[in-house]
Amino acid sequence: MVQLLPTRKKGDAVKLLLVDDHALFRQSLRLLLETNGYVVIGTAANGMEAVQQTRRLQPELILMDIDMPETDGLTATRLIKAEFPEVKIVMLTVSSSDEHLFEAIKSGANGYLLKSESAERFLEMLAVVAHGGAALPPELAARVLTEFARQAQRAEAPHVAPDNDLTPRQSTILTLVAQGKTYGQIGETLALSEATVRYHLAQAMARLHLQNRAQVIAYAARHGLGN
Repeated sequence: MVQLLPTRKKGDAVKLLLVDDHALFRQSLRLLLETNGYVVIGTAANGMEAVQQTRRLQPELILMDIDMPETDGLTATRLIKAEFPEVKIVMLTVSSSDEHLFEAIKSGANGYLLKSESAERFLEMLAVVAHGGAALPPELAARVLTEFARQAQRAEAPHVAPDNDLTPRQSTILTLVAQGKTYGQIGETLALSEATVRYHLAQAMARLHLQNRAQVIAYAARHGLGN
């Protein structure tokens, strides 16, 4: 059995909203999540229900399917992120298409997981998001970096501070984040606490005028980091 939340206290379990239009899948996934330490505070069968349930229940984390009737998961993600930017959203879908993947990132998703993942791998990656990271399977992360690099070659470079405005520590942490490392892994590599890693990353992002992890990945691709 995977221990999902090893650093959280028992009474401080993550409150989760589960959104999928297949009732049997919702029931099975709910059992898996609750067995592994999550508190599933509600479910929804389409994107609009997800928005309404988010307003009512205020979850910390949402598992969001993409293809649903009435309002799809990507639209719901944009609506929820606009109103509740602090809520973490992970897309859980059968689709590995580039279109859905890139649109999910642009919509503000904190992760993109495939329903074909093993239960163990799914729980491990979900735990990364629950602790403040982002979850992308390695093969999808590579596609994101490649696409952002391709777009960067066609687009005019944004007005951000050059690399030499970063301290060596900030540049190293930015590179490791772009490689998909979690804050805990970076801390172990550099002998730093997670809080210190987050501080240095926040300082680097502020200097470069980056707003989120997706922009960090895009910046890294433009400047040859993360390879």
